[in-house]
Parts: sequence; C-alpha cells; structure tokens
Amino acid sequence: MKFLTEYRDPELAQSYLEEIRKTVTRPWTIMEVCGGQTHSIVKNGLLGLLPDEITMVHGPGCPVCVTPLHLIDKAVYLAEEKNVILCSFGDMLRVPGSERSLLKAKAKGADVRILYSPLEAVKLAQENPDREVVFFAVGFETTAPANALSVLHAQRAGLTNYSILASHVLVPPAMEAVLADDENVIQGFLAAGHVCTIMGIDAYYPIAEKYQIPIVVTGFEPVDLLQGILMTVRQLERNQHELENQYKRVVRPEGNLAAQKAIEQVFQIADREWRGIGTIPQSGYEVRPELAAFDANKKFSVNIHHAQECAACIAGQVLRGLKKPFECSQFGKACTPSTPLGAPMVSSEGACAAYFHYQEA
Repeated sequence: MKFLTEYRDPELAQSYLEEIRKTVTRPWTIMEVCGGQTHSIVKNGLLGLLPDEITMVHGPGCPVCVTPLHLIDKAVYLAEEKNVILCSFGDMLRVPGSERSLLKAKAKGADVRILYSPLEAVKLAQENPDREVVFFAVGFETTAPANALSVLHAQRAGLTNYSILASHVLVPPAMEAVLADDENVIQGFLAAGHVCTIMGIDAYYPIAEKYQIPIVVTGFEPVDLLQGILMTVRQLERNQHELENQYKRVVRPEGNLAAQKAIEQVFQIADREWRGIGTIPQSGYEVRPELAAFDANKKFSVNIHHAQECAACIAGQVLRGLKKPFECSQFGKACTPSTPLGAPMVSSEGACAAYFHYQEA
C-alpha cells in the first residue's frame, strides 16, 4: 500500500489501521491540535489510508499562523524605523503583515537575521553593544523556556540592549475556544505531545470532563498518530471522554519542571489575540512587569494595535477546524507559498502549506 512501506514500522502501522477499521462503526470527526502533526498526517498519506468514517480536521496549533498582524507590523516597524537588529526563526520571515513581511523589510535594507536559538540573539547583543537587539519570540509552550532563558541570561550579563517581542500562545485555552464555538464539530482531540513534554498533562483533564470529549496526547510519527487515532476512536465508540497519553516514552504527567520554572520567572499569563480567531482570554504569555526592560513592546512603545486581515483569506476557519484548505477559493491560485494571503500557507506548520505541498487533489 502506498506510503506504508516508507514508515519506520510499517507492520505496526498496518496493524493500527486494521484495528481502526474493525473498531469504527459510524462517522467521527477528530482534530489534531498541532501543525507538526498536521504536516505528518498529510505528508505521510494518512488521510487516504484512514477509513471514510474518520474525518481529520486541523487545529490552531501553528504559532506562526496565529501570530496577529499587528505584532508582525511591530516587528517590521522595529527593524525599519528603530534600526534594531531584528532576530527571528526563519518561518516568521515570509508571513505577511498588513503591508509587508519581515523578508521584504530585509530586502529593503532592514537588519533582519535568521537564528536557530534566542541565545544567539543574546550573543549578538553582547557583540553589538551600540545596537538594540530584539528577538521575535513566537511559539507555544514548547519554545517559551528557551525564550525565557534568553531574558535571564541577558539580565545576568547586565545587558541593556536586548529585548524580546513576545507572541506566545497556550494550547489548552485554544482547545476550549474551539470546543465553545457554536459551529464546533470536533468529537475527539489529538493533543500536542511536545507541549505536554514541557507542561505536563494536568490542564487537559478538566477540558475532557467539561466538554465530554476524549483527548489523547500523541506524538508525531505516523505510527504515533495512528495509535492516537485508534485510542480516540475506541473511546468515542464506547462513549468515553478521558485523557490518555499515547506519548508516554516522552511525556511525563508532571512535564519538565525546570522548563516550567524558567517560564514562570519571565512570563505571566495574559489575554492574547490569535490571528484569524480573535482574543482568547488567558491564552498567552507576556513578559512580567518587573522585567519590562526586556519587553520590546514596552521598551519601544510601538503603538500598533490592530490591522485588517485579507478579506479573501479563510485562515480563521481553517484554524478553527471549520474548513479544509482546499475549500478556500484562493487556495493554490492567488494564495501560494510564494504569494501567501495568510500565514497557514507560508508557515512550516501551516495546514494550507501542508495541503499545497503534499495532498493530491
């Protein structure tokens, strides 16, 4: 069968597929939260291998995709108008702002640099004491510890020219927002294994109970995803709504306590705007007031609060699991990875990019 022979353990994958087919008796809609899981599902052909009764929809688990326009505009403004060294992971550079992306700002002469770690940005600040260095700190709970450590390192080094532009969002509030939506069709969740590696799993028990929905913490390999789907389907067929951990080889119930401590030292929970979705209460991290010297939002007083989304882009509906990428009239036409109308087409974890690159029409 296509794809299966390429899996790390094709026999185990086949056994999970057969068990899913034996178990499912009616249609079920399951959302994988993480964009990395979406790419694995689409790239490895799972959509075509699963029985017709299983509908996989793709969630808001792409931090690049949900970074609001005004924060991208702020990053561009800092790079162009404040002459900072603006540092970012590479997947943020081509995400469109209201007027242009960071890549276009770089092409115009702004000092925008791609880094692989925020600690590299701290080193840049040490090497360039006469320049302000700003790291665009985007991500879920997974990247928050490293970004927090960069602030702590800069503080200990006595640096006054380093700050972060924080756009951290949290997974459990986003799951609740999806479930509370009047148009919600989700009946089961595959939770993001890497987030749970950092934060543990306790936050998901009350969600499963409140919304009467099974949640399975799942890894990223095809076999992980197939086992997670099987575990979810078994619960659905039995009318159960429990939290299960498929990713036990990596995820401990308590998570990574040292990483959590670093997060708590630097960040506090706050309301956060999600691109294409709106503001979700208590769904993000912001730099603590006592560390305001390292908060680019406060340090530079950039007053850009709102920007208009592209009217033709349905990214918000894609991120909420209400539409598939190919249901957008602009998909693969006006909107492509080289000319994206929205972030899900350009991000390495975006659902639209996954369908564009891997899914056959």
